[in-house]
Amino acid sequence: MGGEDSGITLATSEVFLESAFFAPDAIAGRARAHGFGSDASHRFERGVDFDLARPAIERATALILEICGGAAGPVEEAVSVSDLPQRKAVSLRPARARRVLGVDLDDLTMQSLLKRVHLDVRKDGDRLLVTPPSFRFDIEIEEDLIEELARLHGYDNIPAVAPQGSLVMLERSESGRTPWDVRHLLAGRGFQEVVNFAFVEDAWERDFCANEDPIRLANPIASQMSVMRSSLIPGLAANLATNRKRQQNRVRVFELGRCFERKADGQPVAGFHQPMRLAVLAAGPVLPEQWGTDARAVDFYDVKADLEALFAPRELSFERLSDPALHPGRAATVLLDGRRVGVLGELHPVWVQAYDLGPAPVVFEVELDAALLAVLPVSGEISKMPAVARDLALLVSHEVSAARVRSVLLEAAPALVSEISLFDMYHGKGIDPDKKSLAFRVLMQDTQRTLEDAEVDAVMLALVRHAELTLGARLRGAGE
Repeated sequence: MGGEDSGITLATSEVFLESAFFAPDAIAGRARAHGFGSDASHRFERGVDFDLARPAIERATALILEICGGAAGPVEEAVSVSDLPQRKAVSLRPARARRVLGVDLDDLTMQSLLKRVHLDVRKDGDRLLVTPPSFRFDIEIEEDLIEELARLHGYDNIPAVAPQGSLVMLERSESGRTPWDVRHLLAGRGFQEVVNFAFVEDAWERDFCANEDPIRLANPIASQMSVMRSSLIPGLAANLATNRKRQQNRVRVFELGRCFERKADGQPVAGFHQPMRLAVLAAGPVLPEQWGTDARAVDFYDVKADLEALFAPRELSFERLSDPALHPGRAATVLLDGRRVGVLGELHPVWVQAYDLGPAPVVFEVELDAALLAVLPVSGEISKMPAVARDLALLVSHEVSAARVRSVLLEAAPALVSEISLFDMYHGKGIDPDKKSLAFRVLMQDTQRTLEDAEVDAVMLALVRHAELTLGARLRGAGE
C-alpha cells in the first residue's frame, strides 16, 4: 500500500513512523466499499486502544534503534481530545447479576473480580459504577459486565440448575387459525412453501410494485439485495424463473413473510410498517401430466378457487383493479366484509416477457391476519322438503359486475332462499350494445312444508324489483 515511492530499500536513510487512532464508525465499511482493505482498516473498524498510540511509537522507535542503530527524531503529537471516545461508567446491579448468573456472588467479590481486569469500580448505593479502560471496546452495557463476571468467576463454577416454573395451558380460540393451519391447507391444494430473502433487487420494486423509492439498506450484502421488499410477489416470480431454467414448468408455490413499507411520519425505526402477508403463485398445467384428462394451463379462476378455499366459509368479493404487477384486464382487488385485504390476478405480460416467466402465471397476495380469521360452523336442520329452483335473467350495464348483482339479490332474499348462483352471461345479438344478460339460479326451500307457486312468484318479484331500484336492472324479455 502506498507504492514504490513510499517503500523501504537498502538505500533508505530516514524512516517516518505514524501511530494513530481512528474512530471505528468512520472506518467501518469504507475499505469494503472501495474494495481496498488493509490490516489497519481491519483493526481500526473494530476499535483499538486510543491511549496506545504514544507507547506504541516509542516502542517501535526503541526497537529500530536497538536493531538498526541511528538517531531518533522529535515526536510530533496532534490530539483532539473532544473527538476521543469517552469511557462512560456502566451501571451494574449486583442483584440482577446474581439473578441472571444463578450464583450468589456478594458485592465485594464482584468488585474484586472486575478489578482484576483493570476495570475501575466504585459503589453508588445499590449499584456498582464500572468504568472500562481504553482498550475494552466490548464493555458498553450491563449485560457485558455480567458476562465478564461469569467468565472471571468460571463457567464451571456456575451450577447447572434447570429452570423451574409452572406451566399454564392456554386455550386456543376456535375462531382463529395459526400460520401452520394456512400452510397445511395450501400444501393440501398442491402448493409448496418457499422462503425468500426480505431484501431484493431494486429493479423488482420498480417493475412489480412501481416503487421508485424503496427502503434501501445502508450496507447490503450484495448489489442485487440492496432494498427491502414491499411485496412477496417479485420473490415468487424469481422462484418461477429459476424453476423454468431447470425445465420445471409446473410451479405452485406460496410464501408467508414480512413486507416493509414507510409510514407517513418517516421515523428511522418506528417509521416503518412490517405487515405479515401471504402470497401464492401458480403457473403451467393445472394438473400434473396424466392420461385421464386433457392438459390445461392454470388460469385466473383456478387460483381464485384456491383463494376462496383459503377463506371459506367466509365469502370474498372482488373488484376490478389496476396494478403495475398484474394484467390490466385480469386483476382484482380482494375484499373481505368490504375491506381490502389483497390482490389477485395474472402477472403483467410485460414482466412475464422481461423475466421469462412462461405462459400467464397467476398470483394472489393477501394480509395474513385476514387469512387467520376463522368462522365457527353453524349447524342447521337438513330440510326434507323439496327444493324449488327458478332462473332469473337480468339485463344490466356492462360496468356492473355479476358479484354486485348477486350481492343485491341476496339483500332482498328472504330466509327461504338458500342459494343464488350465476350460471350464464350473454351479450351480443338481441341485446342493447351497452347491456349484458346475467342469468342466476335461485334455489328456495323450507324446512317444514312444500313451497307454493304463489310464494315462489312473490320472492322472484321482490328480487327483480330490488334489482331494478338498486342497479337499474331489467328483467330480460320484459318489454322486448
